Amino acid sequence: MIRPYKSEDKEFLLDIFTLNTPKYFSADEIDDLVSYLDENWKTYLTVESENQIIGGAGYQITDDGAIGRITWIFFHPDCVGLGMGRNVVEYCFSLLRKVTSIRKVVVATSQLAYRFFEKFGFQLTRTEKDYWGEELDLYFMEMNLNK
Repeated sequence: MIRPYKSEDKEFLLDIFTLNTPKYFSADEIDDLVSYLDENWKTYLTVESENQIIGGAGYQITDDGAIGRITWIFFHPDCVGLGMGRNVVEYCFSLLRKVTSIRKVVVATSQLAYRFFEKFGFQLTRTEKDYWGEELDLYFMEMNLNK
């Protein structure tokens, strides 16, 4: 089940984030995630399975309404590969498509996850070595949003 984020989800999500550190995230990023959840809670989604929080993802729209962004997508390591990531990204797309001014969706990910986003049609536009932390490179990707 994908549902809107609630403040009581934060500790569960931070625990799951920690389980993904340092493989997918730098430990330094946890403060950024906390700030993101505090400031962007209206556009963050919590994913549950069997009444347990297993992950989440966010989406944003630029102030001019032209660009959508998918952010902070992560899952409990035991749930990776079960299709939950695909479901939540498609859910984000469905919400972003409702904003008629959005023409492009972007994602900032790493070399470890960019292939996942390629499956949706995202194209790599730039990379930056060790951007997120040691051995965690930025892979910035874009795709046109078909309405």
